Amino acid sequence: MENITTGNEFLLLGLTSIQELQPILFTTFLILYVIDLFGNGFILVIVISEPRLHSPMYFFLGNLSCLDICYSSVTMPKLMSNLLSTNKAITFPGCITQLHFFHFLGGTEALLLTIMGFDRFVAVCHPLRYTVIMNPQVCSLLAAGAWLTSFFYALMHSVMTARLNFCHSQKLPYFFCDVKPLLELAFGDIRLNQWLIFTVTCSLAMASCFLTLLSYFYVIGFLLFQNWSCRVLHKSLSTCASHFMVVSLYFGTMALIYIPPTSATSVIQERFVAVVHTTVTPVLNPLIYTLRNKEVKLALRRVFGRKLKLFA
Repeated sequence: MENITTGNEFLLLGLTSIQELQPILFTTFLILYVIDLFGNGFILVIVISEPRLHSPMYFFLGNLSCLDICYSSVTMPKLMSNLLSTNKAITFPGCITQLHFFHFLGGTEALLLTIMGFDRFVAVCHPLRYTVIMNPQVCSLLAAGAWLTSFFYALMHSVMTARLNFCHSQKLPYFFCDVKPLLELAFGDIRLNQWLIFTVTCSLAMASCFLTLLSYFYVIGFLLFQNWSCRVLHKSLSTCASHFMVVSLYFGTMALIYIPPTSATSVIQERFVAVVHTTVTPVLNPLIYTLRNKEVKLALRRVFGRKLKLFA
């Protein structure tokens, strides 16, 4: 058996081998990708250009939109090109690079959602101290910490996967390079890599999810025991509900991806959930925030209203 070298390639077998379905899937993913780019791009532009949205909540929302653009761009272009091409190969360095950025951006999003949950907790439970606690310096440090921590977390996976030995010319039964599918093709001792997935990755995801849910339990409890007006209560719950929907979708699909499959059917389900996680979730995020957030919708009208006046 030959060890893998930089000249070796993996063959991404993708989602289906049925030729008739591939143009349909390509069109579907292209539409989703365009919606993702424009939807998150619009939010990013609005958050930057609209002074009324220069607050911690929308600073983190802008980070999330930037993340979603990058996150889907890690997997979707390669997936779409493979659907139309007979050459489905990806080089070993390209595969490790894709793996690194997938975990880097995915880990950053998990931590960012946790920070956004903490932001909502401070805003609702400590409104008078909100601007002091969540000042621009703290927000920048929290965001930078999320990006930096996830970079080194992803570097751990990419380095530990790159050191493994693989057979020459491997077929990867997946649509992008991830640690779990690659470990199935490796030979030699992979116990450390498996431990890193089930300990470090799962611990990071579970801790982020737990802290986020804890923030919302405190928020809901605080709201229920306060004698606020129905209007204020509805506004606070509506803002939190948007974030909670994103959190549920993100962590729910992540959990299903990294739970060990028990059968061939489970592997197919895992692949389907991975598609939802990497393609549908980034598209839904801007829709959830814009459709349920009055401030974002008003900012959209103001921004487009100014542009229409310029062209008039």
